[in-house]
Amino acid sequence: MAKVVPGRFTAQMEGSFVVFIIGMRINRMLAVHKWMPVANAMGGMMRELYQHPELGLLGHTSHFNLREITLIQYWRSYEHLENYARKNHNHLSAWKKFNQAVGTDGTVGIFHETYLVDAGKYECLYGNMPVWGLAKAGEHLPAVGKRETARRRLGGENEPALPTPTQ
Repeated sequence: MAKVVPGRFTAQMEGSFVVFIIGMRINRMLAVHKWMPVANAMGGMMRELYQHPELGLLGHTSHFNLREITLIQYWRSYEHLENYARKNHNHLSAWKKFNQAVGTDGTVGIFHETYLVDAGKYECLYGNMPVWGLAKAGEHLPAVGKRETARRRLGGENEPALPTPTQ
């Protein structure tokens, strides 16, 4: 289990980046032969991406519930993400197998969302959390001073609505 870091923190990224949310939904629980290969393929892709940082993945978090697996990924650029998806990497063969085995039969749902984030056009806060999300992909910093409020983290000025607890 990840170590909780007491206090208030934020993340800082150098330059622009991409947030990519990808996942699958099990629509027919008993069709294990259809959804298990999809779930297993994601593990292979993540191993490949972490073994080859030059492919552009900066970090990710995974989320599971009874029917869904969701990964929030942070990428260096859209070009890195697109290159990984379209070139001869694990994704392309997994995508081909999915289309052959599942296609549009409805047993397994898949989804992704892509967000292009300009430098400085984001803000985040982590209170009493392990290093998580964007802070895991970028730099984990105390949320004090110019990083104390959401507006300050976005480059503006204001005062905290409530006193910030001491770290």
